[in-house]
Amino acid sequence: MEPDYLKHAETLGSEEMIEIMSTYGNDVLRYAYAITGQEELAKDIAQEVFVKAHLHIRTFRGQSSFKTWLLAITRNQALNELRSGYFRKVLLFGSVRSKEEARSAEADWISEQSVTYIWDTIMGLSRKLREVLVLDLEHDLTIREMAQLLQISEGTVKSRLFRARREVERKLRCWEHEEFEA
Repeated sequence: MEPDYLKHAETLGSEEMIEIMSTYGNDVLRYAYAITGQEELAKDIAQEVFVKAHLHIRTFRGQSSFKTWLLAITRNQALNELRSGYFRKVLLFGSVRSKEEARSAEADWISEQSVTYIWDTIMGLSRKLREVLVLDLEHDLTIREMAQLLQISEGTVKSRLFRARREVERKLRCWEHEEFEA
């Protein structure tokens, strides 16, 4: 739940900024990283996002969630960086730990390879498809929130999500078939 003071804030104090950064910092960083693919660049973008949020808090009117507003700033900042030529592809996230307690080294390796391949596949999508898929999977935004953030219609969001999921599924089937044959 977002604090009501955000809808009418003219300025933010240091305690409020610390609260905002601790609440939304990981979301901003992960989204910047999903767009750029560079950890250091994503950190720089996240820092700039919070500076901009602090300077422009009076423009937030509560028409969307505060998280969506921050992610819109993140997207704009990241796209500006990409236009500047800093983009290069890398793995989206590190390996995901399983909830199982005891696992063999082989199971860990297979799990790590699967996660790596999935994120490589996602990072291989076009930016438009990758963006909606990451907003859905990592940030759990609704279709409406994604449409507002990306400034596109809900139908376009649905279409991109469908195409992104279909492409990832197709590539995963091919990969599983190759792994089974090997």
